[in-house]
Amino acid sequence: MEPIDWSNLSFGYIKTDYNVRCYFKNDAWGDIETSQSEYINLHMAATSLHYGQEAFEGLKAFRGKDGKIRIFRLEENAARLQSTCRGILMPELPTEKFREAVIKVVKLNERFVPPYESGASLYIRPLLIGTSAQVGVHPATEYLFMIFVTPVGPYFKGGFSTNPYVIIRQFDRSAPLGTGTYKVGGNYAASLRANKMAHDLGYSCEFYLDAKEKKYIDECGAANFFGIKDNTYITPQSTSILPSITNKSLMQLAQDMGMKVERRQIPEEELSTFEEAGACGTAAVISPIQRIDDLENNKSYVISKDGKPGPICTKLYNKLRAIQYGDEADPYGWVTVIE
Repeated sequence: MEPIDWSNLSFGYIKTDYNVRCYFKNDAWGDIETSQSEYINLHMAATSLHYGQEAFEGLKAFRGKDGKIRIFRLEENAARLQSTCRGILMPELPTEKFREAVIKVVKLNERFVPPYESGASLYIRPLLIGTSAQVGVHPATEYLFMIFVTPVGPYFKGGFSTNPYVIIRQFDRSAPLGTGTYKVGGNYAASLRANKMAHDLGYSCEFYLDAKEKKYIDECGAANFFGIKDNTYITPQSTSILPSITNKSLMQLAQDMGMKVERRQIPEEELSTFEEAGACGTAAVISPIQRIDDLENNKSYVISKDGKPGPICTKLYNKLRAIQYGDEADPYGWVTVIE
């Protein structure tokens, strides 16, 4: 392969050597298979294509200073995938099968795990789709689970730096009792117009309020929101937000740093009281928020007065990254080390 410029990778797709696949037929999961093809053979009447019966996950592997590869919180991704399966009536993939597939695909593509201190990581994308042919709106009887990997750079070009967001009221990402808590492609399709609108206005991302009343903070694009004030880490409690594994990890770290943690509704006006705020997720880890503009009401909530990430966001970001790369001890058992 051509040498990869690890330090200048975008958050995009690069072909790697192998992917792994596992089929569900006759009410049972089969063995994990290895493939070199980037394509799947799919019936034109597959439920995933017509009725959106599909789910995916995103997690990362990191190469440490010691040369070892570490995968972050894969059991949490397995559990979230199982939750999605229950939500849209797909067969749950057992945690052990998920674990086996993740470790296998990382080992098979070990040469694509970026070197330590390159700022890059190996992105792992599990995908589960309904494959059986039917025209009626019913769950499929057959499914394909697969995982591919690709080396990626930072999600935002500037890396760990502040970004401006804009509140978009014209669109909802998901409904309060809909599929917002599940990681399904339809949620992301629903965000594309609002995301384009935000980019066209010069912002990094769109910012959603709750779909019911348009009063409370919901999500930042495809990431969870958190705000910091009075030594407290505050993140929205909502029935339409995807539970972020990064957010869950940050809440634990914040608590262990002596901060209070609150999960509750956050009214839009409260944005003006935060000392720091961020969007968090697997792709960006933490993207500190510079300001959030509400163009409709001619308001601007400036969170970072000097335009730089705040001290607590920085501390949380560095701590989480240190655990992911093996630079600091992992007292939580979050990391799976590939032997």
